[in-house]
Amino acid sequence: MTKKSTATGGKAAKAKPKTSRSAAKPKVAPARVAGRGEGGDMLIVESPAKARTIGRFLGREFTVLSSMGHVADLPRKGMAVDIEGGFEPEYIVSPEKKKTVAELRKAAKQAKRVWLATDEDREGEAIAWHLARLLELPTELTRRIVFHEITESAIKAAIAEPRGIDQHLVDAQQARRVLDRLVGYELSPVLWKKVRTGLSAGRVQSVAVRLVVEREREIDKFKPEVSFKTAGEFAAGEGRLAAKLDTDFPDEAAARAFLEAAAGAEFTVAAVEKKPAKRSPRPPFTTSTLQQEAYQKLGMSVRRTMALAQRLYEAGHITYMRTDSLTMADSALAQAAEVIAAEFGPDHARRRRYATKSKRAQEAHEAIRPTDFRKDKVTGEQDERKLYELIRRRALASQMADARVERTVVKVEVSTRPERFIAKGEVILFKGFLAVYDPGGDDEEDGRVLPPLERGQRLEPLEITSRESFSRPPARYTEASLVKRLEELGIGRPSTYAPTISTIQSRGYVERQSREGREREYRVLTLTEGKVGAETRTETTGTEKAKLFPTDVAGLVTDFLVENFREVVDYDFTARIETELDEVASGEKNWRETVGGFYRPFHADVEKAGELSRAEVARSRELGTDPATGKPVSARLGPYGPFVQLGTKDDDEKPKFASLRKGQRVETVTLDEALELLKLPRVVGRTAEGEEILANFGRFGPYVKYGTKYASIKDKDPRTITHKEALAAIAEAREQAAKRTIKEFPEAGVRVLLGRYGPYVIEGKKSATVPKGRDPAELTLEECRELIATAPAGRKKAARKASSGKRSPGGKKKK
Repeated sequence: MTKKSTATGGKAAKAKPKTSRSAAKPKVAPARVAGRGEGGDMLIVESPAKARTIGRFLGREFTVLSSMGHVADLPRKGMAVDIEGGFEPEYIVSPEKKKTVAELRKAAKQAKRVWLATDEDREGEAIAWHLARLLELPTELTRRIVFHEITESAIKAAIAEPRGIDQHLVDAQQARRVLDRLVGYELSPVLWKKVRTGLSAGRVQSVAVRLVVEREREIDKFKPEVSFKTAGEFAAGEGRLAAKLDTDFPDEAAARAFLEAAAGAEFTVAAVEKKPAKRSPRPPFTTSTLQQEAYQKLGMSVRRTMALAQRLYEAGHITYMRTDSLTMADSALAQAAEVIAAEFGPDHARRRRYATKSKRAQEAHEAIRPTDFRKDKVTGEQDERKLYELIRRRALASQMADARVERTVVKVEVSTRPERFIAKGEVILFKGFLAVYDPGGDDEEDGRVLPPLERGQRLEPLEITSRESFSRPPARYTEASLVKRLEELGIGRPSTYAPTISTIQSRGYVERQSREGREREYRVLTLTEGKVGAETRTETTGTEKAKLFPTDVAGLVTDFLVENFREVVDYDFTARIETELDEVASGEKNWRETVGGFYRPFHADVEKAGELSRAEVARSRELGTDPATGKPVSARLGPYGPFVQLGTKDDDEKPKFASLRKGQRVETVTLDEALELLKLPRVVGRTAEGEEILANFGRFGPYVKYGTKYASIKDKDPRTITHKEALAAIAEAREQAAKRTIKEFPEAGVRVLLGRYGPYVIEGKKSATVPKGRDPAELTLEECRELIATAPAGRKKAARKASSGKRSPGGKKKK
């Protein structure tokens, strides 16, 4: 378990990281140069784009180079942490960065001074620390500078006030990296043995998965409550008034009773209340609020938003995009006020300072804002321009006056009933910040103008409708709302939100899907011209767009972790670890003690979990009994996915299995659905040659099997496909196979086929690619066998994969 390290966590001068022994000739992009300065000052940033922008500001006096991101990290394989040695990390230079590091080292030796200008957060500080060690930079000739924005004034101001490397920030980054490695390295193998090979667990990702799983279970348990909501439309002088009843009815009978009573009633304005009100702007963006608003207004994923924001930052258009601060520099506030006064008038400007509610706000960043408020547009792709405009409008609005409105509430009495109709309206008297940025009203009546009304005024009912309504289940998470929830719980930081959201999807725990809704009937009662009518209508409910759905393995892994590693997925504990990392960053805590406090109880849980059997972890869910056989029906998750099972291993007959369909889950599949699945494979008929045709679902969709061959049936259902349809699918599959066949030697079982990557020869399970320049149609039997005999093992495997018919729709290899 223990590995000795040659790098030290806190002694930068002595540490010399190992380099990986793999990949003798890595393919690397060289360090990028912007400007010249042989023997002069050298400045290092992370990205080529950032280097180009800064190079334009500094001119020929500086050589600006790029490290191309992280230059050192823990190796991908192995623990690489010396647990007994105080959790010492073993860093290596990855193969693809060797050339970059060598170029930087050579340039550094020729430089008069080296300026480390990596990002100002923990990751950036760690990169600067690694560069100082790897390039063996003398302290007296090394300067560390940070800036919130890539502008000429900001860069030159930073150069005027250099500092040293902040070891506390470095330690906080090291602590996070080591914690994540310990969890991943020790917990993932447990999941491989107990659940499924290839699974992973993480300190933040597993909590995010748990949130999605628990929300889905809330939705599964949800039972909608029915009520009847009533609304009326009235003639009011020259205008019309739409109002809602202040009471909902529990059933149709109560709603009908109200409408019947209202049929002969008088409707009178009981009160007209007008009140001044104001609406205030929201603060400028932080990382999480930018991700949420970009999703809501622009439909961008979290990952896309951050990629575009990175480009805008590196081009010098916006301030640093990984931040939880709400502050803006005095110079930015002054410029915003000038732009607002020029575009909208001085009365629209109001300087505001926002305080970050979270005590955990990381480092001294600014909020996300334009570097130049005068620039209302930027060049770049369309989404880049849209995101910039969103950032600019939000930041400008944050420094503008409140919107002044007049809100009106009208109450209408019903002479025959105690309930009242309520109408709400709003008139904007002064737009203020709304002239730039509309945050989207939470109230559907925002902006509605009511007709002139007086107390005691009689209203003529045009139509009163009572509609059956259903309460809604909790909303599934979107990427943006999951980020918001993580932030509310204090889990993760601006730099980790996007990677976490990407990881839980790439690892197969969560799927981002859009799903069509289902039709639902509802009742509508209508009062018109003194008569009450009723009808049944239909609506579509449950439509989902770009929502996060947990997979079966997510539920199983979450349950396993909650039962055996509660602290790993405990919301409060995870937030507490984040707070401790913040304390490490501020120098209040020692990073090794923080890691040790987490690791000791965690490792004990790992050892206990190792004693569990796979059956104890992947418990089956009993669905009921098959009426036809009397055997039990169950559902569970196996190594190859979720399935239902008829019978048990103790029965005389072998149990029957069927995979779940897409959209079905172990936790919610019903007995009836399971019995439908277990009807497959279904005998459809026979081919003209007498081969039995079986229809079934497979990993790659529905298919029919005839003899040892398979044919996809695409959008047909195996449970209902006809014999004629199956024969048509088989004929199409044979036609496609014939097109792939270049030449055959039936007596020898050798074929020359056209695969996805070109022609190849196959005999049984052996195959070989046809060399370029040789005509596959002219090959003799002897030449085919020679190609197979002399093909390297790797080539044989590649050739087999090249076949476009390599797997059946059922997921089995063809014989």
